[in-house]
Amino acid sequence: MATAESELDSPYAELLDRRKRISNVQNAGMVLYWDQQTKMPEGGTPARAKQLGALQSIGHELLTDERTGELLEALEAEELDDEQAAVVREVRREYDRAVAIPNDLVERISETSSESQPAWREAKAEDEFETFAPYLDRLRDLHIELAEHVDPEEDPYVVMFEESEPYLPLSRVEEIFDELREGLIPLIEDVHENGADIADDAFAGTFDPEDQEVLCRDALDLLNYDWDRGRFDTAPHPFMSGTQFDARVTTRYHDHDFVDPLTATIHEFGHATYQLGLRDDAYGTPLGEPRSSGIHESQSRFWENHVGRTKEFWELFLPTVTERFPEFEDVTAEEAYEAANQVFTDNMIRVEADELTYHMHIILRSEIEQEFVAGDLDVDDIPARWNELMEEYLGIVPETDSEGCLQDIHWTSGFASFQNYTVGSVLAAQLWATIEEEIEDPEKLIREGNFTPIREWLTENIHEQGQKYTTDELIEEATGEPLTAEYFLDYVTEKYGDIYELD
Repeated sequence: MATAESELDSPYAELLDRRKRISNVQNAGMVLYWDQQTKMPEGGTPARAKQLGALQSIGHELLTDERTGELLEALEAEELDDEQAAVVREVRREYDRAVAIPNDLVERISETSSESQPAWREAKAEDEFETFAPYLDRLRDLHIELAEHVDPEEDPYVVMFEESEPYLPLSRVEEIFDELREGLIPLIEDVHENGADIADDAFAGTFDPEDQEVLCRDALDLLNYDWDRGRFDTAPHPFMSGTQFDARVTTRYHDHDFVDPLTATIHEFGHATYQLGLRDDAYGTPLGEPRSSGIHESQSRFWENHVGRTKEFWELFLPTVTERFPEFEDVTAEEAYEAANQVFTDNMIRVEADELTYHMHIILRSEIEQEFVAGDLDVDDIPARWNELMEEYLGIVPETDSEGCLQDIHWTSGFASFQNYTVGSVLAAQLWATIEEEIEDPEKLIREGNFTPIREWLTENIHEQGQKYTTDELIEEATGEPLTAEYFLDYVTEKYGDIYELD
């Protein structure tokens, strides 16, 4: 920390110690969640739900304890440096929100979330939305109840969004969505109607999951993933879980596609890089924790798209691909680049979508969530509404709910978080534009496999800042201007115009 605890007034030192204990309880729950998604036998769900619920309850009790409030009040009269003030600001925000929520509601939400996950997996596997629907309905009601406790005067959906992105107004995100609709829909149509033929089948084939795992590990090695502080596993839905001391990556495999598991792995590597770049000396405090979900997604989308989908990366990595899959020894780096960036005409799955259609997936989910939370859409009508918006935005209709409204696990954890994937993509492009100005020839660095300068820039400007700044402040500190969709739209227009030879 910037100032030794011995030099601090006792209320701050005590608050810091209390916050660290709360963080440790939360991080223990994170390890249990990781185990539930990767290793736990299916029959363990009833006990795991209770375990996670208990940890959530303990953390909530520590945070909302009367002593926490007394310490915060005492610190209002103290002279604090910038880092101390940031810690107090963040704990105050957490406290004010949590103290309004009954402890039993926190426990009920955690238990219902854990119980809903195997129901979602079964519903997806069996293509039976009705298996998951009762849990989804219950979760909606519980999260609305929570939002009404936090701020009974505000739209519950806005309150939900503020949980993961507290300093970026939902109204600003919706303005960005409007800009993306205006810019992306014509570009997607132009690609489909006028785009040149590209090597979209360059990597056609059938692939053993074990071979795909080896290739993904090769990519993690190439990107300098810290195996001493991480591991790599499979999960029904790719995710990263961890801290600056232990950031674990997962992916999933497909019989007929190794590119998607590869880019998903690089995506989760981006999340892990953020976690591992947080300050070790600030562990357990807001200064050693990620700023927000949107900022986190900017790191994963940065590494997935601005590194892993570049021509330079495929020039570097293609020899490794052909070593693992010799049948592709005649594929050129240009063809590999095109295959990794094809704009799909019929892609149903968000996590497998290209950089253009991806955001239509996000926008339709956000609209459905808002209608569902507002009570304008019954749970049983979600599949039909999903298909309706898929046809409107992407011109396709899923044949099953498994590849439609059941494809993502996210609703088992709550609502109003999908927006952050698009926030992350937009910010990633803005960060890349800044890096191009501040680092000499970053494309050359990627081609050479020298990722250190790029990672160090991100660590210095994003990771090590923790929660010192609010979201909007952090973006301006890093890039010199507020969040804007301009760089993303310029980036995809130039990139895909070049790939598809558009006028």
